[in-house]
Amino acid sequence: MTAVAAPNMPRLRDLPVEDRLGALGLSEQEVAEMRSGLSLSMANHMSENVVGLHALPLGIAENFLINGRDVRVPMVTEEPSVIAACGYGARLVRSGGGFVATSTESLMIGQIQVVDVPNMPRAFELLTNARDGLIARLNDDGRSTNRGHGRVVDLTWREVALADDTGSLSLESGPRTGSLAFLIVHVHLDCGDAMGANMVNTVCEAVAPEIARLTAGRVNLGILSNYCVDRRARAHCIVPAAALQSKPGSNQPTGLVKRIEEASLFAENDTYRAVTHNKGVMNGIDAVTLATGNDWRAVEAAAHAWAARSGVYRSLTRWRARKNGDLAGEIELPIAVGIVGGATKVHPTAHFSLKLLKVSTARQLAEIAVCVGLAQNLAALRALCDEGIQPGHMALHARQVAMAAGARGDEINLIADQMISEKNIKPGRAEQLRTGLAARMS
Repeated sequence: MTAVAAPNMPRLRDLPVEDRLGALGLSEQEVAEMRSGLSLSMANHMSENVVGLHALPLGIAENFLINGRDVRVPMVTEEPSVIAACGYGARLVRSGGGFVATSTESLMIGQIQVVDVPNMPRAFELLTNARDGLIARLNDDGRSTNRGHGRVVDLTWREVALADDTGSLSLESGPRTGSLAFLIVHVHLDCGDAMGANMVNTVCEAVAPEIARLTAGRVNLGILSNYCVDRRARAHCIVPAAALQSKPGSNQPTGLVKRIEEASLFAENDTYRAVTHNKGVMNGIDAVTLATGNDWRAVEAAAHAWAARSGVYRSLTRWRARKNGDLAGEIELPIAVGIVGGATKVHPTAHFSLKLLKVSTARQLAEIAVCVGLAQNLAALRALCDEGIQPGHMALHARQVAMAAGARGDEINLIADQMISEKNIKPGRAEQLRTGLAARMS
């Protein structure tokens, strides 16, 4: 069995760059909007002190089959080989039937920090008695739940004892004043198809005065937690062993399955390796998050906290050899993404990306993102366990080296191809080749 491409989809790499948008089924107006991109005027309303635009490449990862549906995935990244690797990993997975992805409800947590609570047991009792009424009141108030698009599903609370920080920092401070514990109230909110940050913060602010009254304490903070442990997406896949042998002379398929499992075990049990392993996973997930106008920093923070939930930082993915010799992989992490609000509707690239993905819910988007992370991880491990990561990466990197040396237009590929054939991808060599080309043209 060999890896197969998606049916009835021309490969974008085979088309001239100016024809690729049209091949995605966009109208002439949509193509024009994508090519014009974000305007300076729009950017000025999205951020502060705007002086210009900072563009990154938008590419399409192909070959994804997710829950039985063919998907072309928009990705924003400047790093060579990421999109190619994702597409290759997806093609391997397609040979085994594609990705199977699931997700939980879109539950986010808002935290209310209450300090100087005089009687913690009494505060717990009063919160318990008031819980149902508070939830009902918040859900009846359209303002606090974004006109009904959000729904408070629970209120929980806990006591957080303060650790002794004596001597932990080189700060000169007086003795700690106030209580030795905080009361932390968690507001659990179903955010639907929104990422939910503004919604959660609004709810926290709305309920904070009542929390302060019930506990006889002082509310210090009311803020979203990006550690969305109740909003997770997961995916798994099977890769036939035969699909892993892509070229003559590579390791035997059964040998590659064993080596990929060993590489996975390395990342699962060694923090130094896990950090690099997970960086590769996030290469894919971040690129999808950026393309769709979502908060990639929040996604990163939650993913890394999840990787360390056991007290030791570990890998986000796992790969194992099956009894029949095939390779099985899985991924799970908390991920908060939305398809409404924020930049998802304002930024033309985000609007295009969501249309291309054909997602109708935020959960579908999260499921696609984790599949991309799993595909990128597979491709990286496949390369590391066979010919090594550098040959493919450096071949793609050669174009950037050529451009950094001043190459433009057709010069880029000419210089890059020559450096690849020489296995000498260095700035100095690129400059020599460009000088030679310029001399021949004069």
